[in-house]
Amino acid sequence: MMDKDALTAWALANGWTMIGGNPCLTKPSSPKEAIVRMLLKATVVTIEAKKPAGKWEKLSSEPYGKIEPDPEGGPPQGLGFGKFPSLTMLMQENRDRQVFARMGGGG
Repeated sequence: MMDKDALTAWALANGWTMIGGNPCLTKPSSPKEAIVRMLLKATVVTIEAKKPAGKWEKLSSEPYGKIEPDPEGGPPQGLGFGKFPSLTMLMQENRDRQVFARMGGGG
């Protein structure tokens, strides 16, 4: 099982950024604007995506007890990341941008 701290640590190590107190993924073209967020509530974790109209839509929501770390360091199992291939691509883009920023390449 993964708790709030474990999920936050995993997210921050995988391209997510803290925005408004939640781990978020941003648009590559607009790195300050969250388009996916992970809400870590008392008993459940919710993944939401921002629709073009600006409303948040729930993609998945699970209690902490159903979320397991991936043995190979990939996305936690149980949150439904596999159902959203675009999330994996977005995480990769965010992670790449952070790596380039640390190397001094800007953003």
